[in-house]
Amino acid sequence: MNKQTTKLILVAAVILLTATMRCINNEFHIYNLVPVAALGIFSGSILKNKYQAYLIPLFAMLLSDIGIALFTNMEGFYGISQFVNYGALALVTFVGTHLSKRSMLNIAGFTIGGSLIFFLLSNFGTFLSGYYGYSWEGFTTCFTLAIPFYKNEMANTFFMNSFMGDLCFSFIAFGIYFLAKKKIPVLAIAK
Repeated sequence: MNKQTTKLILVAAVILLTATMRCINNEFHIYNLVPVAALGIFSGSILKNKYQAYLIPLFAMLLSDIGIALFTNMEGFYGISQFVNYGALALVTFVGTHLSKRSMLNIAGFTIGGSLIFFLLSNFGTFLSGYYGYSWEGFTTCFTLAIPFYKNEMANTFFMNSFMGDLCFSFIAFGIYFLAKKKIPVLAIAK
């Protein structure tokens, strides 16, 4: 198997795994467990080809949105806030392109920052959808209603799944990458 084929298989596997996990988690109402933001940080940091770095998490999200629309009871496509979510994911990937010194502390900081960016922008997208009205009161209501997910019985679902899921995935992904880079020469394509 040549270098390009191996690379394509690895990329396809990451995209399919992420999309499948997101569809399954949405079907079972285990929200935000799929660390798409961490995938953006990881691909932005690791891949030399920045086009691919952005394409991987965005395509994984698109593929999972199609899967959610086709195979679950939830909406896969949900309006203006979806475009904001894609923009947020691209921004998180951009942040990942600046993660060059890959220490545990830096990986944790960039991952938490990416999760926070995604949280803030995705909730801003919810505000833009007009569900709470287009006023200062609607804006504050939107963000105020997002915060209780960190206080009530859903705290584990949103906080643990989003921030902790991103942290765990980042450490696992970077760890596997560093170990595999020693064994699989094709991984030298990354920086």
